[in-house]
Amino acid sequence: MTETPDLSSAIETLPGARVMVIGDLMLDRFVYGEVERISPEAPIPVIRVGSEESMLGGAGNVVRNLIALGAEVCFAAVVGDDQIGRDLIEMVGEERSVEPYLLVERGRRSTTKVRYVAGGQQLLRADRETERAIEDATRARIIDIVATELDDMDALILSDYAKGVLTDDVVEAVISAARDADVPVIVDPKSHDFTRYRGATALTPNRRELSLAARMMAETDAEVIAAATSVMADAEADYLLVTRSSDGMSLIGNDGSATHFAAEALEVYDVSGAGDTVVATFAVALARGLSPEIATRVANLAGGIVVGKTGTAVVDLDDLHHARHSQEFSLNETKVVSADKALEMTRRWKSQGKQVGFTNGCFDLLHPGHVSLLRQARSHCDRLVVGLNSDRSVKALKGEGRPVQNEPSRAQVLASLADIDLVVVFDEDTPLALIERLRPDILVKGADYTVEEVVGAAEVQAYGGTVVLAELTEGQSTTAMVARLNT
Repeated sequence: MTETPDLSSAIETLPGARVMVIGDLMLDRFVYGEVERISPEAPIPVIRVGSEESMLGGAGNVVRNLIALGAEVCFAAVVGDDQIGRDLIEMVGEERSVEPYLLVERGRRSTTKVRYVAGGQQLLRADRETERAIEDATRARIIDIVATELDDMDALILSDYAKGVLTDDVVEAVISAARDADVPVIVDPKSHDFTRYRGATALTPNRRELSLAARMMAETDAEVIAAATSVMADAEADYLLVTRSSDGMSLIGNDGSATHFAAEALEVYDVSGAGDTVVATFAVALARGLSPEIATRVANLAGGIVVGKTGTAVVDLDDLHHARHSQEFSLNETKVVSADKALEMTRRWKSQGKQVGFTNGCFDLLHPGHVSLLRQARSHCDRLVVGLNSDRSVKALKGEGRPVQNEPSRAQVLASLADIDLVVVFDEDTPLALIERLRPDILVKGADYTVEEVVGAAEVQAYGGTVVLAELTEGQSTTAMVARLNT
């Protein structure tokens, strides 16, 4: 079985990526205040301003997120010859991890978005911008920058906000250059014509953008797959990563694969810039050599964090680690399930082509022998279910004074192990009824048994399953540990 890194290990690999970003830079300004009355001049709220905050927005927010994840960034963008443009140049210049190529065009208006917020809600957004395509000389300069810098990059992000920087010829030239250099290209698309991003490694549309590009609904899993499939061939992309708000994300491959990821957000406070966080995290993960599936899981975690923050926020490595640890505690709780739930889960895994393994025991005082058994069991399957004897069952098998740890404690210790996917408590003296119900593909027991002595072996072999006898660790037993404790 190919070993897949767990999410915590994947997060550890993120720092050090070298990423180039090309796109539409803008200034995000937030005006915070309180609303206590309605204007006497018109039926509108009056906001009493308390504070203001400005930060890099658009492609600049992608850059901020990349920096927070420990990336080194080469950033190419265009600003106008105005005060907003000068502010943006100064703000980018303060970022030590960024090599900036900010090109100034005379007569161009720099983009700014001002959001008025009260009581945690946006009341109004005021935009000043231009959508005019950049000049020929500016296009040539961007293409030249890419040709010069791309060889040192691990990934290229095109952050398209349709403000005129990513023209058709710029997009075509830089994607072609990246393909030649074997650098993955991640595009956050704004155009409804995905063919203009032809050759990108991955496109990251939201549900609405995908629906408009495919000219069909993209609400359910099946609709998202159908819409993505309809546009992928023309776009010649390897993947579409579709962000679906409260429905999570879907990763669709050009090989027909489709994986759906449930939303990670516990509380949605502000969605401003959440797509930038997802794009940045996904790109960094790909840049560090993680698979698209693992990259999506990390990006999904980051997206769930950022919508719980206020303003155009970023997610850093500490945020990811903290969220992952919280997720692991929650996951440990959900690993301990009923037989009915285990049946539902094993059926789902089997429908996905995964091999389900099963082992069982009392697991009273967990010792190295147990850990070795479980690790060996997991090495033979994709998903491992552990049948755990109930307190009554342990007492019947082991006698008075056992178990040392009660049923919930033993279940939680097992659930904390990465090798275990589900823990099911059974009350019978043997797990036969549970084995017959779950019908595992692989049944694992210690080599102190023969195959003929293993409970459920005959039943598993009868429907084509396999019985595996795991090697034992000498000198390890709970009974011996209890005896030593009592002496």
